[in-house]
Amino acid sequence: MFDYKDRVVAITGASSGLGRQLAKGFAKCGANLVLLARRIDRLRAIAKELEDQYSIKALPIKCDVTSEESIKEAVVQIELVFGHCEVIINDAGGERGTGTSFLEYRKEDWDFTLNLDLTSVFTVTQVFCDFMERAMAEGNQTYGRVINIASIYGLVGNTAIPTIAYHATKGGVVNFTRGVAAELATKNITVNCICPGYFHTELTTKTLSTDFFKEFANHSVPMKRYGKEGELNSTAIFLERRNLVM
Repeated sequence: MFDYKDRVVAITGASSGLGRQLAKGFAKCGANLVLLARRIDRLRAIAKELEDQYSIKALPIKCDVTSEESIKEAVVQIELVFGHCEVIINDAGGERGTGTSFLEYRKEDWDFTLNLDLTSVFTVTQVFCDFMERAMAEGNQTYGRVINIASIYGLVGNTAIPTIAYHATKGGVVNFTRGVAAELATKNITVNCICPGYFHTELTTKTLSTDFFKEFANHSVPMKRYGKEGELNSTAIFLERRNLVM
């Protein structure tokens, strides 16, 4: 059921964090990978590591998800190398102004975060689903999957740290997923969304190790700890194999 041999999984934000973790999870299942991010040297190193360890093909592509041109160029490369792409995972993201209260939050930080965390999901999904539809029409693949990585803060507020633009964009990703899933279901493209809490990554471990966040986990997380590397992988792998929108 979870054999991904000859399937292609593309992941934005694949140079670090959850994107890199998800890449490893799908590689273990035999999927060929497209690794998308701006740090091409890191992508090349990750691609070689995964190819050597799991005997799969990993294609690193420098891609800026805030640029439609860059995304389209990435799809051209994918089409030349593989001819198809069954899965796109929207994991790239970032924010400015974290820790700034709402009343002091700057408009330029708001615009930056919305562009990176929400508009990019729209653009990547649109470009890749167009490619998936063409590939299915040409007989190169039989289905398409979109998996969006949002956040628990797309569903609830928080008392840990002010981050208003992050809340807005992740909430937008959640409902964008619902809307586009309804539209694309008849095209055999399913769209789902994962809303993780805090996970240990290269960017977060230092923060999550502070006394404040240790205490925050202690009273807000039932298991009294944050997510560990690889613990999200099975969720994404399951969603790719589903025929229904969750």
